[in-house]
Amino acid sequence: MNLLAFDTSTELMSIAVQREGDDRALTVWQHTAPGGAQTSAHLIPAIQGLMAQASLKFEQLHAIVFGCGPGSFTGLRTACSVAQGLAFGANVPVLPIPTLLAVAEEARHQHTPHLAPWRVWALLDARMDEMYAACYEFDGAQWNEVVGGSLIRPEDLGSGAHTALAGNVFAAYGARLPAALGGTHQPRAIDRLETLPTAAALLRLAPALLAAGGALPADQALPLYIRDKVAKTTLERAVEKAAL
Repeated sequence: MNLLAFDTSTELMSIAVQREGDDRALTVWQHTAPGGAQTSAHLIPAIQGLMAQASLKFEQLHAIVFGCGPGSFTGLRTACSVAQGLAFGANVPVLPIPTLLAVAEEARHQHTPHLAPWRVWALLDARMDEMYAACYEFDGAQWNEVVGGSLIRPEDLGSGAHTALAGNVFAAYGARLPAALGGTHQPRAIDRLETLPTAAALLRLAPALLAAGGALPADQALPLYIRDKVAKTTLERAVEKAAL
């Protein structure tokens, strides 16, 4: 299966291309770079460079996989527009994958590949003193959603016994998060996993999601927004300042 995958929902721009050889062996090419404001200018050239390394044309792809959100509003819009444009031009489907699921998969792959069942809260910094959060469990073969994606304050996260935390929130909100698995006072290294969504994680997730019918027409390359506002109002800021 030939796949292009990319995620631009965080401060990291992550791209990967997978090509299946004649012997059915898979080869993967990857590229990472700073995201943010630079993403819109650099994403397409980086994709073209990786496709050239893989000696693939866009028409040879079976799907274009992208992290659909939640995350940076600008990053999500960039990912969706690029996925849609490339898919239209090559006449291939798109496969949107939630970024929080990609966080969970990357944490499993990097830190706990042999643990099953394994439950994790995937957490991404949403700014404005909030986090994007979803809980997943890996049963050894596939991921199952335990708690759907939501926008919460750090102290409102319910950890639950034997539930790890993974994401990019620990520097900003670490002291306000539940202590660790099972409610112990000192988290172990395996309990808090610094992880971002990656294109490689999207590639690992893609086969099962494609088999389940997740591929969509190009015009359905849409972002998954959980927050519908990007800044606090003047009144909200004044109320917060008065409360200090």
